[in-house]
Parts: sequence; C-alpha cells; structure tokens
Amino acid sequence: QVQLVASGGGLVQAGDSLRLSCAASGRTFSTNVMGWFRQAPGKEREFVAAMRWSRENTFYADSVKGRFTISRDINKNTVYLQMNSLKPEDTALYYCAASTRTVVPTAPGAYAYWGQGTQVTVSS
Repeated sequence: QVQLVASGGGLVQAGDSLRLSCAASGRTFSTNVMGWFRQAPGKEREFVAAMRWSRENTFYADSVKGRFTISRDINKNTVYLQMNSLKPEDTALYYCAASTRTVVPTAPGAYAYWGQGTQVTVSS
C-alpha cells in the first residue's frame, strides 16, 4: 500500500500563489507516476499535472500550463505543485495521486492511490 498526505491549501486572492505538497509513504517503489487532480463542486475530477519519479518530464492540463509547476524531491518522497497567478476558477479540492503505469496517465481511473485532498479557494 501507498499512503499519500496532501497539504498546503488555503484561501488566497486572485493573482496569489500557493504551493501544495504531497508526502508519499509505504510501498512508494511500486509507483511510477505522481499526479495532481482537482474537483470543484458539481464537477468531475480533472487532471492538473503529473510527472514520473524517475524523470523530470512534466505534463499539464491546458488550463494550468504556464502557471502551475509540478516537481518532486525523491529523497523526501514528496511531490509539489507550485501554483502561481491563481484564478477564481482554480478553486477546488486538490488531490495528489500515484499510479503504477509506465506511461503518464491523465485519467483518474489510472491512479491506484489517492491522498485526502486539500482545499484551494481563490477569491476575486
């Protein structure tokens, strides 16, 4: 099993920045990909960003490209999501997730492990 604990959410104003963290523990060696997803009230969970533990190739949803940056600290088994120039439409519950797939997936169903979510609220 893999345990994921997300943190760093909060209430900010439009244009501000936040950094989310996701600490992984357990059988982390069984996972290849770490991703961030978000879910706003009444909407489906959507892909935000992902990267492999072993490579620095990063993948982003078009809606966050150029504003968000995913990174990882292998020594700390932690993945980060730096969010800049936040917009009210970024308001959502943000989840980190881990996948055992070798190809970076964007579908939530491809991720076997999920953190508990951290709320990000952006006021206008």
